Amino acid sequence: MVGPSLPVRVELAGINHAKRFAALVFRAAGASHRPRRAGVHPTGRVMQNALRTETHTMLNFMKKPFAVRFAAAIMVAMTVLAAMPARAADTYGAQEIIDAGHRFFGSTTGGLATLVEQIFAQHGLPNGYVLGEEGSGAIVGGLTYGEGTLFTKNAGDHRVFWQGPSIGWDFGGQGSRTMMLVYNLEQVDQLYRRFLGVSGSAYVVAGAGFHVLKNNNQLLVPIKTGLGARLGLNVGYLKLTREPTWNPF
Repeated sequence: MVGPSLPVRVELAGINHAKRFAALVFRAAGASHRPRRAGVHPTGRVMQNALRTETHTMLNFMKKPFAVRFAAAIMVAMTVLAAMPARAADTYGAQEIIDAGHRFFGSTTGGLATLVEQIFAQHGLPNGYVLGEEGSGAIVGGLTYGEGTLFTKNAGDHRVFWQGPSIGWDFGGQGSRTMMLVYNLEQVDQLYRRFLGVSGSAYVVAGAGFHVLKNNNQLLVPIKTGLGARLGLNVGYLKLTREPTWNPF
């Protein structure tokens, strides 16, 4: 059975090999007073012997039990991981988003958990989300306006407004609470820009839907609920700003 002192023995063995190698090189440096054999420099002979010794040591190590080699590999892996910078815990898990959504939407979100699971399966963990309200409605071509708050784990909370045209067949009107999941947001300022996307969802009483908006590698995934019917393909964009404006362009 491998005891708890195994990593120490492995480390000491490596140190002893290094000491033996250094001693060989040191002796080689002082070997010039000895008679030389024709064609072979003593330093070169010693280096060859040292290389042969280290190769033999490595072969012996590979013959050791798997537990010994596994422990050595673990030590190397831990050293590499310790050298890597720790990534800040700045993303949200699915349960955190579901809980926030239930608190925000209330009892009208029977399908919220399913939507969140689908979004996470497609896009992974967001590093921010927006809670707010918007209203829009048109037959052909409409306008969307909304306002809310961006929540992050490491950059605080920030007010945000959004506007944009919606070009498509939209029947009826919609006034709904909206949750937007935010992906790949490195700085808060990067949120205030235009996001292009395609949305097409059916909204019914106590219903919910989502679509995706994109700007380069940044994603917004709005999750909407509310009364009214809005059915069709909406090809447009949302412009997010720090201050409210009536100009969707």
